[in-house]
Amino acid sequence: MPHSNTSQSKGLALPPPTIVLVHGAFADASSWSPVIELLLERGHRVLAPPVYNRSLAADAASVRSVVEQIDGPVLLAGHSYGGAVITVAGAADNVAGLVFVSGYALEEGESLAQLQGRFPGSSLADHLVYSPYPTSDGATGTDVSVEIDAFPSVFAAGLDSTRARVLAVSQRPLSADAFGETASLAAWRTTPGWGIVSAADHTINPDVQRFGYRRAGLRSVTELDAPHLVMQTHPEEVASVITGALAEIG
Repeated sequence: MPHSNTSQSKGLALPPPTIVLVHGAFADASSWSPVIELLLERGHRVLAPPVYNRSLAADAASVRSVVEQIDGPVLLAGHSYGGAVITVAGAADNVAGLVFVSGYALEEGESLAQLQGRFPGSSLADHLVYSPYPTSDGATGTDVSVEIDAFPSVFAAGLDSTRARVLAVSQRPLSADAFGETASLAAWRTTPGWGIVSAADHTINPDVQRFGYRRAGLRSVTELDAPHLVMQTHPEEVASVITGALAEIG
C-alpha cells in the first residue's frame, strides 16, 4: 500500500505532492532535464525514474512501484511512450493526476499499434531499425530504435545539431513487444488528466495525441507549435502545464 495511506490513517498531514516524470522510448530520464531544472528552482519535489523499455506491463509495474514508495500524493507526467506507461501505472492509489506530454493516452485493451493505426503514420515509421537482443529466459527479442542519421530530424527536431547527434548515438531502444501489448487499464477513467499536443511532431502524429486526449476527457489540453521533444524546446510551457495541474489537485 502507498505510504500516503499510512500517513492518513495516523491522522498526519500529507507531504506536498511529488512530480514524477516518465520518459519515453529512444530516450532516458535526462530528456526531462530542462523541465526538472525549472521545477526544482520553484521548490517542487521531483523524481524522474528510469523506464526499461521492455514491455508496457513491466514498465508500468516498475513506475508504479516507484510511485507507491513515495510518501504523499503524486502527479505523474509521461512523455511519448511514457504516456502509455502512466495510463497503466497511474492506477496507484496515491496518484492524484496525470499529465500527457506528446503522449499516448491508451484505452483499456488497446495497444500503441492500434491507437496509431487509426491515423496516417508519422515520419518515424520509415526510419526504424530492428535488432535482436537476448531475453532473460534465453530467447531472442527485438529492439526497435531510430536510424542514427534520421534521428535529429525525426525525433530531435528543434534541438541544437550537436545535442541531437549526441541523443542519436545514446538512444535507448524499445522492445517491439511493447508496440503490440495492450493496456491492462486506463487510469484516466478515474484520475484527472491534462495534455500537451506537439503540433509539429514528426514522431507521433499530433492527431494521435489529440484523439487520445479527447477520448480521455482531459481537463485541459495545451497545443504548442513544438516538435516531439517539447520538454527540451519549450520547457517553460511544459513546466507551466505541470504546475497548473499540481495547483488543481491541491
